[in-house]
Amino acid sequence: MSWPKLVRSEIRKLTTTRMPWSFVAVLVVLAAATGAAVIFGTDMDGSKAFISTAADQQSLIAFATNAMMISGLFGAVSVAREYGDRTVVPTFLLSPRRHRAVFAQLVAVALGGAMIGLIGAGLDTVALAAALPTTAFAFLVPAGDVARVVVASMFAGAVGGVLGAGIGAVVRNTGGAVTGTFLVLVVAPPLIAQFASGAASWIPGTLAGVLSGVGNEVALPGAIAAITVWALVPAALGLVSVTKRDVV
Repeated sequence: MSWPKLVRSEIRKLTTTRMPWSFVAVLVVLAAATGAAVIFGTDMDGSKAFISTAADQQSLIAFATNAMMISGLFGAVSVAREYGDRTVVPTFLLSPRRHRAVFAQLVAVALGGAMIGLIGAGLDTVALAAALPTTAFAFLVPAGDVARVVVASMFAGAVGGVLGAGIGAVVRNTGGAVTGTFLVLVVAPPLIAQFASGAASWIPGTLAGVLSGVGNEVALPGAIAAITVWALVPAALGLVSVTKRDVV
């Protein structure tokens, strides 16, 4: 099977099941929570200073960290369930060179993750803009900064999808892949930051903040490179696992 057909096949697998809609539902819930926080939330002194400046509002809609985590779970489930359901068998029969099939999977989940980031950031921005009229503040984030938040979320979502897919290819069990992704993205980073001096600037949450324009711990090119490495390592391990082990 040709490379474009492999990619189209993987995209079709992702878009013809109910799974993507469950992730969209999560994004809607998160956006609703953002709107509710703006309407009902206050600071300790009872004021709403947390939405009083453009920087505060940009921080509130910065979705890259969530995009990476949610897309990581999306990638993990998408790949691991293929081994559980054995739907990966016909894929490898059509493409005996397994690395081509793996790369097609990674492209598909990266596109899916980018879409998750786009929808999540867009919904959060709309929720903020819709909720602010109930307060004494207007929407202050410039269009350029909104665009940066959206692009950062899309990139982080693509990275998260690839990371989760790599873990899914190694673990090959949906529950285990979800747990592994959660450990890598949520549990491990603060532990690394605690035990390794200077590592706090290079964990996914910090890097995502830099991409979104709400952090300056590292330079933007360094953040892009580092967050990409977080995805490439599990993806490489997944590729090696698929090419060296039996299909099932």
